[in-house]
Amino acid sequence: MTDGTTSSGIDAIAEAFARARANGRSAALMPYLMGGFPDLDISREIGLAYARGGADLVELGVPFSDPLADGPVIHAAATAALRAGATLEAVLKVAGAIAAEVPVILMCYANPILIRGRERFADALVAAGVSGLIVPDLPLEEAADVREACRARGLALVPLAAPTTPADRLERIGACASGFLYTVSLTGTTGERAAVDGGLAEVIARAAAHTAVPVAVGFGISTPQQAVAAAAAGAQGVIIGSRLVRAAAESADPPAAVQELVRGFSTALSGAALG
Repeated sequence: MTDGTTSSGIDAIAEAFARARANGRSAALMPYLMGGFPDLDISREIGLAYARGGADLVELGVPFSDPLADGPVIHAAATAALRAGATLEAVLKVAGAIAAEVPVILMCYANPILIRGRERFADALVAAGVSGLIVPDLPLEEAADVREACRARGLALVPLAAPTTPADRLERIGACASGFLYTVSLTGTTGERAAVDGGLAEVIARAAAHTAVPVAVGFGISTPQQAVAAAAAGAQGVIIGSRLVRAAAESADPPAAVQELVRGFSTALSGAALG
């Protein structure tokens, strides 16, 4: 454990966002993968392929039986991973391999955290080299203990904000955010959409006005053009999930397939900055 003044994971995330800007990218690229899908070994290779394709950070999902924030593609991947025997401990080994290349933010529902205990769970993240944590079903009012366990170990606890979050609540969420503020681009679950919502710039500006950390946008971004549009709307990071998980499910060579897709997102975001 750190003494509370060291922020190694938080610093790693900040450095990744800064490095993306320094390299001329219009927004940091953060692809998502489901740990243990299609199996543990391949999920590790998918994460490493993300890094080779140009990812600045990686969001790594822990499979859970009732993933309330996830749409059908990611939900199916979680179910398959659990059926294949994926566990939190095994997914953290995947995290360790990926974290040697890029910062990893773990996406985990609250139940596995509470079962193990907040401090024990946070210790396991530090040991695996994880930089931050997203808990989509942990409301602001119940997050203080998890936030303190993360803060004491230099881990970022990344909160979520929705387009429907009231201003006073958004102010409290933004004030306690570390790493970045995960801004949901639309109401609903994860999944591919035909277009980025026309009101996204307003959603991002509203979130950015209430926090000092970067604003990253997720949910519904599935093409390089949509990623560029999100960056143009003010996002400092873009999170790509269902499109990549679907590619992993459909390809005979998942790491190669997702690396090509991530490279396309990376090129588009770099080109947008240059343009």
